[in-house]
Amino acid sequence: MNNKLPSIVLIGNPNSGKTALFNRLTGLNQKVSNYPGVTVEQKIGIAPIGHKKMQVIDLPGTYSLVPESHDEAIVADKFAQWAQGEDIPNCIISVVDSTNLERNLYLTSQLIDLGIPIVIALNMMDLSREKSIDIDCDQLKLSLGVQAVIPVSARFNEGIDTLKNEIESACGISEIEQRLFTVPSPVQSALLPLQDWFKENYKISNSLSLSLAIRLASVDKVHGFDLPEKSIISQAKQDLNIIGFPSDTLEPVLRYHWLDQAVPKAEIPIDKKSKSEKADEILTHLWIGPIIFLGVLTIIFQAIFSGASYPMEFIDSGISTLGNWVATHLPAGLLTDLLAEGVIGGAGAIFIFLPQILILIFFLTILEDSGYMARVAIMMDKAMTKVGLNGRSVLPLMSGFACAIPGIMSTRTIDSWKERLVTILILPLMSCSARLPVYALMISAFIPNTKVLGFIGLQGLTMIFMYFLGTVTAIVLSFFFSKWIKSDKKSTFIMELPPYRTPLFRSVFQQVYLRGKLFVTDAGKIIMAISIVLWFLASFPKIETENGKTQSIHNSFAAKIGHSIEPIIKPLGFDWKIGLGLVTSFAAREVVVSTLATIYNVENGDEDYISLSEAMKRDKDPVTGKSIFTPLVALSLMVFYVYAAQCMATFAIVKRETNSWKWPLIMMAYMTALAYFGSLIVYQGGLLLGFS
Repeated sequence: MNNKLPSIVLIGNPNSGKTALFNRLTGLNQKVSNYPGVTVEQKIGIAPIGHKKMQVIDLPGTYSLVPESHDEAIVADKFAQWAQGEDIPNCIISVVDSTNLERNLYLTSQLIDLGIPIVIALNMMDLSREKSIDIDCDQLKLSLGVQAVIPVSARFNEGIDTLKNEIESACGISEIEQRLFTVPSPVQSALLPLQDWFKENYKISNSLSLSLAIRLASVDKVHGFDLPEKSIISQAKQDLNIIGFPSDTLEPVLRYHWLDQAVPKAEIPIDKKSKSEKADEILTHLWIGPIIFLGVLTIIFQAIFSGASYPMEFIDSGISTLGNWVATHLPAGLLTDLLAEGVIGGAGAIFIFLPQILILIFFLTILEDSGYMARVAIMMDKAMTKVGLNGRSVLPLMSGFACAIPGIMSTRTIDSWKERLVTILILPLMSCSARLPVYALMISAFIPNTKVLGFIGLQGLTMIFMYFLGTVTAIVLSFFFSKWIKSDKKSTFIMELPPYRTPLFRSVFQQVYLRGKLFVTDAGKIIMAISIVLWFLASFPKIETENGKTQSIHNSFAAKIGHSIEPIIKPLGFDWKIGLGLVTSFAAREVVVSTLATIYNVENGDEDYISLSEAMKRDKDPVTGKSIFTPLVALSLMVFYVYAAQCMATFAIVKRETNSWKWPLIMMAYMTALAYFGSLIVYQGGLLLGFS
């Protein structure tokens, strides 16, 4: 933490709106979605509160301080540090879902034990009003002994100024009276040896030491603390059982009993089923639900082609015009060639596919923010269990359609290490947005835009098949990985279903903008650098011919590199140009498009700029005169990239998440083998069937 600034910490249950509140306080744009587990590591920002700037820390969501997963352990670690006097924040903001008060306040009751000023932010008050839930905030503040209880709606910016005022006041409190939930005297007597041990070894207060003793008796451990001898723990548990308090459920029984007495009953009208419950009868139906989900995916992938065609043509035309203008208006020379062929022709080619990427991100964000994504996890749980996973793996896998990296990070919500590892290993098989330019280029160039069954476009259907192929392969491999990786721990899948909500389109477009910006800036830097290097490799050495002209591409350094690996990839239908693209795309999959664009632009020389798809269609083998690219070659290349291991950033994240190079190396090996043999089967099988 930044010790120069006062610090406040946001803590709450998953899907309670912590990150939305964090964004309101700091003005940042962290990802917000309507399903649990979006925040999987702490986020830090600066917020102007009163006359000061304060450091705001958003911790992952957790239901209690007994962690079940990696992200929940982050919160438990922080609690242990604060309990032992390290990096104590000035104030804790306990973010509570006002529509589910008692369950959310269980975590708040654990935080109260610390003796740190607490402000409760009763979030989602807009939903409470819709349900006619009336909460007495003053009585709640008095009963819990917190500094303030403020009704807010982070989604609609309600109550934020009042919350800031109360945070400023709470941060000014130097010392507060520590309170503890009501504990019967017989229980205190049984736990006295454990309580004394914590007090002596950690120099903490009576109330906090008793709270830790209760937790230790319940779960046989306290995260972040050493433990006393087993004999002391066993004796305490035995004494509890004798007086009629089963130790295994001691903490939840005591806390919920206290909350039942302390929390004023919210007036909740009893009426018929909610709109979400009615919708779920159809959308999560055993048979209808999956059909609807497949229909939604079909619409999304069809929209990727139909909705993006005009902006893609506009960008393509703009790049063509700019490239021709540079080539004709700037002085002839290496710099002009570099700009026209390398920078504009190479790097520019990839940005043609930006509209398709934005459409994909738009629809995925809608599914997340509406609450439908959580339903998909529930629907898929039974099927996932049969292959060694559970429904909690679905959300990271679905996130992988946008990018594998945040998907891998979100596996921290999976409590079983085995299931988390299996999910990480198969997640890169989900076709991320980096593969989309490869699919789109091949499909638009070589798959005819005809209709199947009169209403489904063949191009969209081909795109669906690519995504389907990666997903099915991932599920099949998860079964084998689950058998191979041994673990004794059995996991359970429990997920709170958030209510359906109309997506806040300001947030949706914000996410689309941020992802688009990330693609242009981060991927753009890599693509630009590789395009420039490739231009030099494809342009040199220049060889003078008898008529005084230079020919470079077929005798260039790039050609030599490509020809050196051509014998390996020839059985897949690939020539040296594609081979060079396979090498460069290890940095990022989409680089293969800019690689091909750079090579064809250099080869095209002084002629007018033509689109990459057109250049690929015209390309002929100089020996046989046959087309280099055919529908079969295009299909083979797409299958290769369904499985290809090209993404160094993904492997770096896998290494960080598994703390070992073993698993990223295994991932790289099996994905490369899958890509090669999958492409080999498609191409050679197609030749045997008479396709070309």
